[in-house]
Amino acid sequence: MCGIKSVKFNDNQAATSQPDRFVEIYIDIKKVIESWRLSVFSFEWLTHDGHIKSPEDLSYKDQQRRQNVMSLYNAGEAVMKPVLGIGVMDNVEVGSGREVLLCLAELGVETMPVHIPKTNIKDFEKFIFMQEGE
Repeated sequence: MCGIKSVKFNDNQAATSQPDRFVEIYIDIKKVIESWRLSVFSFEWLTHDGHIKSPEDLSYKDQQRRQNVMSLYNAGEAVMKPVLGIGVMDNVEVGSGREVLLCLAELGVETMPVHIPKTNIKDFEKFIFMQEGE
């Protein structure tokens, strides 16, 4: 994970409350953000060219969410696993936890666990993190 301290994760209650519907996978964060960039909601966190916005360019609410994730991370505490899905444009959508996904991307984390609907497993094959040589 790019030489940074290990990140701890908690399961997302949205997924654990419906275990028959969700599965955990490890995603390639960079690939997921490239796909999510096509979302109508990505403008809240990404610039036109797909870079993560600086904290001062986020809404107040998103600044608070970002600060919460960074505080948990810096304290060595667990952050919530995001819930991802596939949108109508066949791009990744972040159902919850975009602040976790994007903060960890900013920190240089390459992969992380997320929950996805079991019905989306095939769609997520191209986003699964693969180590070199796998």
